[in-house]
Amino acid sequence: MAEQQSGETTQTITKEQIFEVLGNIYDPEIPVDIVNLGLIYNVEVNGGEVKILMTMTSPGCPAAGQIVAEVKMLTAELEGVEKADVEVVWDPSWTPEMMSQAAKESFNI
Repeated sequence: MAEQQSGETTQTITKEQIFEVLGNIYDPEIPVDIVNLGLIYNVEVNGGEVKILMTMTSPGCPAAGQIVAEVKMLTAELEGVEKADVEVVWDPSWTPEMMSQAAKESFNI
């Protein structure tokens, strides 16, 4: 924990904690979490500020708004997070090759 000048302690957030909470978010159309799907491209932690760079399985993903809102909400709720930003990008485009080995095996890929 880091000490503030007032003597209060604040929790330092880690990328691992962010990925752990993101692993609880599922695309409602695919029974695999967004981390194992390969939708999370980057997580930056700068003090209490978190920036997540992610994509969707397709530009027309009907659940995109719901998924982004959930990513932002669950990240912002973590102790030590003061600000959570989520940016959706389309380059590089998502492909099934971006899935984890476990996710690929669940789809027999």
